[in-house]
Amino acid sequence: MTETRTSSTATVEPAPGRSLGTQGGSGLVTERGRTTIADEVVAKIAGMAAREIDGVHDFGTGTARAFGAIRGALGGEDGVTRGMSVEVGERQAAVDIHLIVEYGVAIPDLAQAVRSHVIRAVERMCGLEVTEVNIAVDDVHLPRQQEPQAPADGEPRVQ
Repeated sequence: MTETRTSSTATVEPAPGRSLGTQGGSGLVTERGRTTIADEVVAKIAGMAAREIDGVHDFGTGTARAFGAIRGALGGEDGVTRGMSVEVGERQAAVDIHLIVEYGVAIPDLAQAVRSHVIRAVERMCGLEVTEVNIAVDDVHLPRQQEPQAPADGEPRVQ
């Protein structure tokens, strides 16, 4: 890559025969070095991208959600990677997602929207070719009925 400097700004231009932001991992392995991307990085990107799709309620299997709730109660951060499993190679990545959908959402349409959005995000941000995004729907979030308000302290329950 060549760098062109003007007064106080720097722009990076691709060297002849190269392009910036290429997909398929060609920018990750060059004759001048290798860029590696951790599985956790791809999992976070996939998790954030999947959360942006309407109809997705939560992620993870029942066990993972239970551990996440305990971790949250103890002050741990809410896991962006909960429900995400990734494998990252030099040029490719594969993603498995366990999700909970909102009741009433067409699951095949939702899965396709999540898959497309995750692929675009990972390929754009990481330059990796996403070979597959497998989606497992583990639960459906049902809307709760309006729960009756509990009486305020000191108010009788009956009259």
